[in-house]
Amino acid sequence: MTSTTTPAPGSAVLPAAVKDAVRQHIADRRGTLLDLSRRIHGCPETAFTEHRAAAWCAELLREHGFAVTAPAHGLDTAFVATAGTGPVTVAIACEYDALPDLGHACGHNLIAAAGVGAALGLAPFAAELGLTVRVVGTPAEERGAGKALLLEAGAFDGVDAAMMVHPCPFEMSDFRSFALGTLSVTYTGRTAHPSLNPHEGRNAADALTVAQVALGLLRQQLPPQWRVHGVTTSAGSAPNAIPDRATAEYEIRAEAAEDLRELRERVEACFRAGALATGCEVTLERPEPDYLDFRGDPGLIALWEANARALGRPEPVVRGPFACTDMGNVSHAVPSIHPVLDISGGACGPHEPEFAEAAVSPAAEQALLDGAVGLAWTAADFAYGRNGGSGGAAGA
Repeated sequence: MTSTTTPAPGSAVLPAAVKDAVRQHIADRRGTLLDLSRRIHGCPETAFTEHRAAAWCAELLREHGFAVTAPAHGLDTAFVATAGTGPVTVAIACEYDALPDLGHACGHNLIAAAGVGAALGLAPFAAELGLTVRVVGTPAEERGAGKALLLEAGAFDGVDAAMMVHPCPFEMSDFRSFALGTLSVTYTGRTAHPSLNPHEGRNAADALTVAQVALGLLRQQLPPQWRVHGVTTSAGSAPNAIPDRATAEYEIRAEAAEDLRELRERVEACFRAGALATGCEVTLERPEPDYLDFRGDPGLIALWEANARALGRPEPVVRGPFACTDMGNVSHAVPSIHPVLDISGGACGPHEPEFAEAAVSPAAEQALLDGAVGLAWTAADFAYGRNGGSGGAAGA
């Protein structure tokens, strides 16, 4: 894998005629791409169950000459599709999982269709650009860290740059995210009658309560950019029985992956305190890999910004981390970008029911097409610059 910064933009300028042709190639498939987005939106599938969405994306790429492997890298709803044999490999990530109960309230239908559209636009010009286009269908972004699993399995091996776009309530080129860790908590106690023999019980729900109080007190000693939040998933089923089992799901967030270790240690200590105080046992598990903070590549960001302006996209805002993504894991190994595109004008944001409606709005579908073109242009600029303006011989 490559981890160096991209070449400075402008070292070789891609001919405008090539960009026009790429854009037209995507425009000619407008109806196909919008149909793909709408089908995925109308059939929301949650983490690791995205069978139809993955199949629709893979089949469309196969129909346009891509070599497709599906399933891929040990994940049933992942795929890899490739076109071209150039010395520069660009990976385009396609997300397509939905949220439980909220459907595509994060707009992953747009991400998938934009990624497929970018790949379709690039494929006919791969030889001219000295490019290998690799589309990676990445399940389980919302929960499960699909990209982290794919990265470990080798899906991004040999990649020179990785990219995707994401819908949002604002425009942003230099996207930043928190690092995220997850924690599953199980307390095991001893049931007893709360009136007849309460002294024989060990209350698992009380253990969780002690832990939550400890976490509340811990928060005032944490740096302001660190986050701890979670939900109780079970804590007994009847008031006339001391509960012998309580469970919870928690998340921890920090600006940098390096901070997660310390935060996790301090949070886990609170849960152990609950067990110690009540005489219960506690089991702490990590249900999925950590999501690392996203670190955008400056050279790729500059290329994207120039292309976004050429497409007439709104001026990007600058702000700190506000979300988490498993694309962060990829960005620690491969130069990457993850620009976000405004589809709601700030009226609603991801993980809100209204955002699911916004994800099939005219503004969203324009963002889909702009995202496809912007990604294709950025990949083309990158490959052309890497190859010194040739079809790849200089960069081989």
